[in-house]
Amino acid sequence: QVQLVESGGGLVQAGGSLRLSCAASGLTFSSYAMGWFRQAPGKEREFVVAISRSGGNTDYADSVKGRFTISRVNAKNTVYLQMNSLKPEDTAVYYCAAADESYGNSWSVSRDQTSYDYWGQGTQVTVSS
Repeated sequence: QVQLVESGGGLVQAGGSLRLSCAASGLTFSSYAMGWFRQAPGKEREFVVAISRSGGNTDYADSVKGRFTISRVNAKNTVYLQMNSLKPEDTAVYYCAAADESYGNSWSVSRDQTSYDYWGQGTQVTVSS
């Protein structure tokens, strides 16, 4: 049974930082590209950032570029999202997701939510002004 478990969310003031983690189990983690998405109240879920299964390629939404950093440690089956200079508009539930790239190339990343096979339950991030 595949599980993705996010942690690290919370309440932070604008300008602060948080580090989210997503621990995966039940899958061959190094075969999966990983992504972070978020959903703010009343809005659709949106792409934040993705990292290839090798870790060698990343793709960031313009809204977070330069402030957020994604990384992964395949030996720990974990992907991280370091969020700095947080803004109130970053307030959302953050989800990690896994896309099977067993037969794809090691550099593949995707912004398309339908490309992802597994999803976590999400962690709340609230940024106060």
